[in-house]
Amino acid sequence: MGERDRARGAAPEAVLRRLSAVCAVLPRAREEPAWVGVRWRVGRQTFAHVLMLEEGWPPAYAAASGIEGPACLLTFRTVERLFQPERFDRPPFFRPKWFPNIMGVVIEEPVDWLDTADLVRASYRLLAPRKLAATLGLASPPRP
Repeated sequence: MGERDRARGAAPEAVLRRLSAVCAVLPRAREEPAWVGVRWRVGRQTFAHVLMLEEGWPPAYAAASGIEGPACLLTFRTVERLFQPERFDRPPFFRPKWFPNIMGVVIEEPVDWLDTADLVRASYRLLAPRKLAATLGLASPPRP
């Protein structure tokens, strides 16, 4: 993917600022460009990824979300049994088929940033080494 494709899938600056602020306080979390959009990682694991879906591109995200765009999408990791599965079975949530513990949400106004931050932090806890998660005073969820 080239720079043009990365720029094409860039999320709105306001969304990036909010997500960056949530992730900045997570130990060893880092923000980096993804193949499209921006992702946040701990170690080699991506715990959040945000991008803009436009005119059905990128096609995997259009298929997963069931929309063509324009829409800002956030994906994160879950342990399904710790979340409310029925909540995630309807919009604005979607379940990509490419990995069983990835969830997505369409970021639409008004955004519940407290809930979104909780989902991102839970995703981080799932993927972070247990000692890092413990520094936040939060237990890591059991791994499947």
